[in-house]
Amino acid sequence: MSVTSLPTPPPAPFPDGYDVRARVTELRLSAFAGHRRAAFPLGAVTLFAGPSGSGKSTALAAYEALARLGGGAALAEVFPDPSAWVPDRARPDAEGRRGFRIGCTADGAGGPVQLDVAVQAEPRLRVVGERLSAGGVVLLETALRDPGRRTVQAAWHTAGAAPVTRAPLPDDVLGTTLLPLRVAGKTDGQRRVLAAAEQMVVALRSVFPCDPAPARMRVPVPAGSGRLLPGCDNLADVLSRTRTECGRRHAQLVEVVRAGCAGPVTDLAAERLRNGTVRALLDRGDGHRTELSRLGDGELRYVALALVLLTGPGVLEVDAPGEVPDALRTLTVLADGFDRCLDPGQRTQLLATASRMGERGHIRCVGAISDPGWAAGTPGVTVVHLRP
Repeated sequence: MSVTSLPTPPPAPFPDGYDVRARVTELRLSAFAGHRRAAFPLGAVTLFAGPSGSGKSTALAAYEALARLGGGAALAEVFPDPSAWVPDRARPDAEGRRGFRIGCTADGAGGPVQLDVAVQAEPRLRVVGERLSAGGVVLLETALRDPGRRTVQAAWHTAGAAPVTRAPLPDDVLGTTLLPLRVAGKTDGQRRVLAAAEQMVVALRSVFPCDPAPARMRVPVPAGSGRLLPGCDNLADVLSRTRTECGRRHAQLVEVVRAGCAGPVTDLAAERLRNGTVRALLDRGDGHRTELSRLGDGELRYVALALVLLTGPGVLEVDAPGEVPDALRTLTVLADGFDRCLDPGQRTQLLATASRMGERGHIRCVGAISDPGWAAGTPGVTVVHLRP
C-alpha cells in the first residue's frame, strides 16, 4: 500500500460561477451486478434510460448504497444480500472470495474528490479496499492484510514529519466517514484529507431515495413530524406543515399540481379528522374538495414527486448534515421509475419542474425511465442510455 505524499498546494481561487456546493458528479460501477467498467456523469437532472434489464435500477441502487455508507451505515445494513450485487460471471479466487466495486466523484469547494470501494461479498461481507483521492493525490487507502482480523490496514496523507499515518480501521464501515474522528488536522496534509473526506460525506449524506406508493398514500395518516417518508405514505401530514410554513413554495406546488391533475385545482390542503388522523384534499374552487384517495396512481405519484422537488432537507426524511450551511450542500432525489404511471403531460411537467429546481442548485434529481425519447433534448437534463 502506498499513499502519495506531495507538498500541499495553496487553494486555487474559484472561477466565476463555480458551484461550491458538495454534490456527486460521477457514479462509477467498476464491477457491480450487470455493470462493468462503467462511469456515468451526473448533472443537475440525470435520467438513466433503457429497457428492462439494462441496469437502470441497479445504478440507482449503487448510488443509494454509497449514500448510506457515507452516512455511517454498516455494510450488513446496506447490503443484506451482498451476493446479489456480485457480477454474474465473476469467478471466486483460490480462497473462494467474490465481491464488487463501486465509487463516485464528489465536487465542491475542494474540487473533485474520488472515492472507490472494493467489497468482498463472499464468503464474508467486508470492505477489502478503499481509496479517497483528489488532484492526483491518494489521501486515504485501505487494504485487507490479515483475513483473520475484522480490520483493514489504513494509511492517510499527512505531509508532516511523517508522510503518512497508518492505523487499523474496521472492515464493516466506510473508512472515509471515520477520518474526522481519527485525523488531527495539525498539518496542511491532514487538513486536506479532512476537507476531502467531509466534502464526500456531505455529498453522499444529502440523498433522498423516493418511490411514491399510491396505495399507502390513500389512507389517512396520524399527525407526526411532518417529514416526508421515502414512500410518501405521510404526504397528508407533510402538506399540513408545508402549507403554513412557506406560502410561496406552496403556491408553486399548487401551480404544478394544477398542470398535472384532471379538473380545476385552486389549492392543495390537509384536513385533520376527528380520530386525529390527517387526509389530503384538492380544492376545486367551487366549494367542493376531492380527497386525494380518489385520484389515480399516476396523479398521486405526480403530486408526491412534485412535493419532493419543491421542498428540501427540512421536510424530507433524510440524514442531511445539519452542521453544514444550506448554501454549501445540495439535496439529491433518487427516483426509480420517475415516469411510472404518468401520462405524457405529467411526465413532461414533472421533468420541467426538476430542471427548474436543478438550475437553482439546491435540488438535484437522478431518476430512471424506460423510454428516453420524451426526455431527450430537455434543457438541463442529462440522459444516460443503457443497454442490456
